[in-house]
Amino acid sequence: MKAAFLTLLLLASPAFALNEGLQCVPYARALSGVTIYGDAHSWWGQAEGKYARGNTPEVGAVLAFPPHGNMRLGHVAAVRRIVDDRTIVISHANWSTIGGVRGHIEEDVRAVDVSEANDWSRVRVWYTPNEALGSTEWPVHGFIYPKQRRSDSEARKAVALLLKDRVIPALPAATPVRLAEATKPVIKSALVKTGFGLSGDLLKDIDRKAAKETQASPTPTKPVRLASVEKLIARLPKS
Repeated sequence: MKAAFLTLLLLASPAFALNEGLQCVPYARALSGVTIYGDAHSWWGQAEGKYARGNTPEVGAVLAFPPHGNMRLGHVAAVRRIVDDRTIVISHANWSTIGGVRGHIEEDVRAVDVSEANDWSRVRVWYTPNEALGSTEWPVHGFIYPKQRRSDSEARKAVALLLKDRVIPALPAATPVRLAEATKPVIKSALVKTGFGLSGDLLKDIDRKAAKETQASPTPTKPVRLASVEKLIARLPKS
């Protein structure tokens, strides 16, 4: 009864999406502590002999996807909770395209086993833009089990370290995505250069010289200010 209630609750819950411009591999590594590097499609093979593997979901394990369709590099996600023998809650990055932008972190979203044998060989995964499970049945290698499961605090600390120096890409204002609550790096806007990038004093000097030229030559053959600018720029030191 409790599992059924939790399943209904998850059905009604939208994905918690963070726009971090992140790939799936570093995020899964931070959450799980499984220290494998390289494209997601290589994780299953790399795990052989280093980590236990299987087809039973466990909290803290990595769900490994092979390439399929347009997903040419495979995918990895971290298992966060077990709901029932067909439903798990995962957190992963770079899955849904939200507001035309990839690279989002989606926390606590559903993945459902749709294999005939209930062996987690095929799954459907929550797709945030539709606020529902995606229609694609994705093939799955299985689960990679960490040597020691990371606690939630350890996982959050690892994710914070991963994200602390990242520049957060902008999203359209109408996009239904909550931004990360962690402190973002302050990005100072570049000073806007005016004219030819000359200082204010130099521009005033140009104006004064232009006024003198106007008095001396009421009908110049070319714009007075442009002539003055060209002369002053010619005297500037070469960078």
